[in-house]
Amino acid sequence: MKKASVYRIIRPIATPFLKWWLSPTIVGKEFIPKESAAVIAGNHKHALDPVLVNICTKRTVHTLAKKELHDGKFGWLFRSLGSIPVDLNAKKNPDALNSAISHLEAGNLINVSPEAQRNYTKEILLPFKFGAVVMAKRTNCQLVPYAITGDYRFRSKNLKITFQPSIDISELDVAQSNELLFNTIKELLVKEAAD
Repeated sequence: MKKASVYRIIRPIATPFLKWWLSPTIVGKEFIPKESAAVIAGNHKHALDPVLVNICTKRTVHTLAKKELHDGKFGWLFRSLGSIPVDLNAKKNPDALNSAISHLEAGNLINVSPEAQRNYTKEILLPFKFGAVVMAKRTNCQLVPYAITGDYRFRSKNLKITFQPSIDISELDVAQSNELLFNTIKELLVKEAAD
């Protein structure tokens, strides 16, 4: 498993700076468990979404990120940040899934964007891949939904991330679990847009 050495070094400095720079409103961060494993899953609107999630907890968050980022000249940085490479062109990603499950079995946090890519459409959400719910079900860990709204700007006036309590998928199959996760995040996005 990746040790996320750089993550642990820069977090104490980067977190207060990013909170000042982005000025996000953070709601429900208490739903991120302080010790136990959890899959944190939400919408994907901007490249900085994982950074926003990271500054909401003092724990190390292992984010699933596209493989190209790990293969480029800055791949060492992404690896040292503890991110997990995912091949977006492949139908299945057993290596990414197994790596994420290993982290969860060790009691860590995994951040997943079930849309698997940034949403450039007018749709509220893109269809969800099954990875997030498969990870949660296989490890019997919490599944914490979140929604990001607003704009990434200096001292943003409307950037907001809202976490919800963990959803119970223990009695649901994978498809039903994925539908529940999708609907939970979609409803949260609609609610935030209406406020």
